[in-house]
Amino acid sequence: MLIMKTPTPQQERAARLLEILELEPIEQNLYRGSNEVRGDFRLFGGQVLAQSLRAAYRTVEDRQAHALHAYFIRAGDASLPVLYEVDRIRDGRSFTTRRVVAIQQGEAIFSMSASFQVEEAGFEHADSMPNVPLPEELEDDVLVLQRLKEPDPGLSPLAGRVRPFEMRSVFPLGSSAWRRNRFWNPVWVRFCQPVSADDFGLDRCLLAYASDMGVVSTAALPHAESVSRSDLQMASLDHALWIHRAVPADDWLLFHRRTSMAEGALGLVHAEVFARDGTLVASVSQEGLLRFRDAAG
Repeated sequence: MLIMKTPTPQQERAARLLEILELEPIEQNLYRGSNEVRGDFRLFGGQVLAQSLRAAYRTVEDRQAHALHAYFIRAGDASLPVLYEVDRIRDGRSFTTRRVVAIQQGEAIFSMSASFQVEEAGFEHADSMPNVPLPEELEDDVLVLQRLKEPDPGLSPLAGRVRPFEMRSVFPLGSSAWRRNRFWNPVWVRFCQPVSADDFGLDRCLLAYASDMGVVSTAALPHAESVSRSDLQMASLDHALWIHRAVPADDWLLFHRRTSMAEGALGLVHAEVFARDGTLVASVSQEGLLRFRDAAG
């Protein structure tokens, strides 16, 4: 007799993410997306990134996204659907350019430009993956947090939130190593559902989602010993993602996140994304709001 295993909460969230990436076509170049989690709170930026890229893919044939640049304009409302309007900027011989605007209640909450390229041969070189423990040597972040006797003041309130990706931090959350001031925050990430190779571009849309997880908070890590997370207001502002090759989205990926500066209530974070064999898959840069709450006015 076949015994069906009950899906984990992470697997359920991953299945839900795949579901909402099936956007509803409204008219030519216009799509409607439902939300991963419904409720009276802000949309997660990674969801809007992934759905925007998915909408752009709906207007492109036989070319893969290699770069996107996005701006988070307003906080999205998770209780409302999101409209994605695609502008077909250019269809060239080698490159295709699309602009996507995400809209709620008649106002733009997000805009993105994405470039797609035909497959071409060329030079090859890449940075090496840093020497960090493999995911099998680390523990799931959710399990680590469940063992904490009391919330760590340095942790985000969303740190224990179940995501569509399993995450294993090189510095265990809440540990003495995690609490030290530092400039880098490597974490292994794996999508919790199989990813169909026949669904063109899906792997890159999932990568876009993951590329916004825990990025802004990395900019606060050099001050971890002196600042409580509850004292800070954080938000993604602008985001760039370059995808260098096919993404093994349902296998482990190392997000080597690091911050290069903070100034004027802004923090800048970069990440290299490596496959478990050490191949550089993608690069990320993001500027985010990093402000003391009592200075927000």
